[in-house]
Amino acid sequence: MTRSAVWLMRALAPLPLPLVRALGWALGRLLFVLAGSRRRIALTNLRLCFPHWSEAERVALARRNFVYFAQAFLDRAWLWHGKPDRVRRRLRLTGAVEELRRPGGVVIFAPHFYGMDAGGSAIMQQVERKACTLYAEQPGALDEWMRAGRQRFGDVTPIARTAGLKPIVRALREGQLLYLLPDMDLGSQESVFVPFFGVPTATVPSVPRLARLGQARVVPVVTRMTRSGYETEVHPAWADYPSDDPVADTALMNRHLERYIEAMPDQYYWVHKRFKTRPPGEQTLY
Repeated sequence: MTRSAVWLMRALAPLPLPLVRALGWALGRLLFVLAGSRRRIALTNLRLCFPHWSEAERVALARRNFVYFAQAFLDRAWLWHGKPDRVRRRLRLTGAVEELRRPGGVVIFAPHFYGMDAGGSAIMQQVERKACTLYAEQPGALDEWMRAGRQRFGDVTPIARTAGLKPIVRALREGQLLYLLPDMDLGSQESVFVPFFGVPTATVPSVPRLARLGQARVVPVVTRMTRSGYETEVHPAWADYPSDDPVADTALMNRHLERYIEAMPDQYYWVHKRFKTRPPGEQTLY
């Protein structure tokens, strides 16, 4: 992302939301046609996770998915550059919000729905707690732009993925919030294979591991794009979690995630190669 692209996002910030969403709709439809490799990845993921659907149903959902992807990307214009009061009006925080205000460390399980950045902003703007998040360096001006956007509201400390566990565990034991998005394929070295929609899937066991080491609760948060902005729903903390079995805990995390996705399949991050890493002896799925 170039600095001129960042300037363009700033220019989009004051536009009415219906216009920004209309631009995102057009961009998403165009990307569905032009981004052939990502379209194939999304459709492969949907075939694996929803084999009972027809191909026409999967294609229709993938097309909507690309639209949501583009709309969420353009929404970062007003989310990260718009007036704070306008941002607050567009972000609804609902559900068990008091879970985030209770004393003690909290691992926020925030799956990769397209509203993930809006969810982080909603929490940091409306819940007065110190927080941290894991951060992977991005290329060029994109790194500076994303870092500044995710630190715009509240007191947020980005922690590099390469920094190890110590700073994260320390933050949790100090009573901070950790905004964690662990549902990505990070390779076999950091992962265990547990089912995800019935497919053995490389999944990082970071949620139970950090909850145990940081003596923290796990609170799921799911963010949905709406006509007026976003709704971030805070779910109750998982009871009796974690256990002494991190593999079982990671499998349970995926089962919870499946239910969240089934309620909102068109806004999940299907363009990622979620099944790229395979168990020994299995062929690639892509």
